Amino acid sequence: MKDLTFDKNRVISFSDAVFSIAMTLLVLEVGIPSIKAIGVKSTWELLENRIPSFIGLLVSFLVTALYWVSHLRTMKFVSSVDSKLLWLNIFLLLFIVLMPFSTGFYVGGFNYVGPFVFYCFNLSAIGLFNFLLIRYVLKKEKGHPELKPQAVKWHTYTALNALVIWILAGVLAFVLPSVARLIFILIFVIQFFINRNYKRKIKNLEDNA
Repeated sequence: MKDLTFDKNRVISFSDAVFSIAMTLLVLEVGIPSIKAIGVKSTWELLENRIPSFIGLLVSFLVTALYWVSHLRTMKFVSSVDSKLLWLNIFLLLFIVLMPFSTGFYVGGFNYVGPFVFYCFNLSAIGLFNFLLIRYVLKKEKGHPELKPQAVKWHTYTALNALVIWILAGVLAFVLPSVARLIFILIFVIQFFINRNYKRKIKNLEDNA
C-alpha cells in the first residue's frame, strides 16, 4: 500500500472539475431580483443592494482562480501521485467546495464580524492545504530540472503569502474590521516583491554563469 500510486491525469481532471464547479456556483450567491422587485425599484437600486454580493463574487472568484493556477503550476512537477499527495489534494478541494457557502454567508452578513471570520477561515484552510501540497511536491520532486533552489523558495514564499494574509485578516477582524476587509490587497503587493526578488536573483545567476 505504501507504494500505491494513482493516475495523475485523472487527479488533475477531477481537481479541475471541482475548481470550475465551485467558481461557477459563486454567481448563485448574487440573488436575481423578482419580477415584483423589478417593477417597483429602479435598476440601479436593485444593483446597489447587491454590491456586497458582487464584491464577494469578485474576490472569491479571483482568489479561487489564483489557487487553481497554483494547482496547475504545482501538478506539472508531479511525476506520480501517491496516497499522501492524493489526500492533501482531496482536503484542498474540500475547502474549495466550501467557497460558495462561505461567500454567501459572508455577503449575507456583510456588516458582521462572524461571517467574515468564517470566510477568512475557509480561505486560510485552502491556503494551508495548498502550502502543504506544494511543500510535499517540492520535497518529493526535488530532482526535477525546473526546481532549482531559487524556484523552490519562490513557490514556498508564494504559498505562504496568501496563507499568512488570510489568517491575519481573520484575527484583525475582531479589532479592526474595516482594515481586515481590505488587507487581502497585501497579497498582490507582497507577491509583486516576491516576483521581483526572484527575477533579480535569476538574472544575477545568469550574469554570473
